[in-house]
Amino acid sequence: MHSTASTGPAEADRPVISLRGATASLGARPVLRGIDLTVERGEVVALLGANGSGKSTAVRSVVGQVPLTSGEITLFGTPQKRFRDWARIGYVPQRTTAASGVPATVREVVSAGRLARTRLGLLRKADRAAVDRALGLVDMLPYADASVNALSGGQHQRVLIARALAVEPELLIMDEPMAGVDLANQEVLAAALRTQVAAGATVLLVLHELGPLEPLIDRAVVLRDGCVVHDGPPPEAVGQHALPGHDHVHPHAAHDAEPLRTGLLS
Repeated sequence: MHSTASTGPAEADRPVISLRGATASLGARPVLRGIDLTVERGEVVALLGANGSGKSTAVRSVVGQVPLTSGEITLFGTPQKRFRDWARIGYVPQRTTAASGVPATVREVVSAGRLARTRLGLLRKADRAAVDRALGLVDMLPYADASVNALSGGQHQRVLIARALAVEPELLIMDEPMAGVDLANQEVLAAALRTQVAAGATVLLVLHELGPLEPLIDRAVVLRDGCVVHDGPPPEAVGQHALPGHDHVHPHAAHDAEPLRTGLLS
C-alpha cells in the first residue's frame, strides 16, 4: 500500500535523496567508497566522472538495484528500506537495459510506466491523458501506434524517457540519457526535461558531458574511483575527454541489465 505522496512539513525540510557513507561492490570489486551525496527538492544535479568511477552504480543503489555494503540512503526523508512510494520516482536506465525485440507499440511501452500510479493495472482517463502528455513532451505522439522495434536509437530513448515522465514523477533519475543520441534528439530531450524542472521536479542525471542540458544543471558531483572529488558548480571544460581518467571507451556491462526490484519498470 502506498502512503500518501503529499509533502508534509517535516519532509519538505529534508533532501529528496541523501546518501551517507555509501559503499557498494559489484562482485568482489569495491565501486562506491564512502559516497556522500545530497539532492535537495527542485535541484537538478549532474553526476559526472570517467568510466568505472561509480556513477551508474550510485544511481542504481538509489533505486534499489544495487544494495549498499555500508552507509545509508534516504528518499524523501524516509530510509530506503522503508520507502514504498516508488510511484513518486521516474527512472530512465541506460538505453542498453531496455528490452528489445518485444512486440509492443510506443503507447504500450509508455503506458507501462503509468501502471505504478494505477489500481489493478487498469488505465483510467487521467492515466491515458498522462501518457499522451508524456509522448507529447518528447515529440513522439505521432508515433504512438508504431512498433518500438521500428524506431531509431534516438526515438527509442525518447520513449524510455516518456515512460518515466508518464508517472508524473516528483523525482526523475536518468542514467546517461544522452548517450548515443544525436544532437536533434538531445535538444528534444532537453526541452522535455526543462518542462519537468519548470513544474518543480527534482532531477538526478548521470552524464558523460553536459551538452544541451548544461543550462539546467544546478550542481555537478564528480566521482573518481568511487569517491566524490567535486561537489559544486559544473566544472569548466567538462566534455567527456576532459574528465580525469577517461578511457575513450563506453562499455555497458551485463550487470546493468538487472530489473528493478522496486517496480519502477514494468
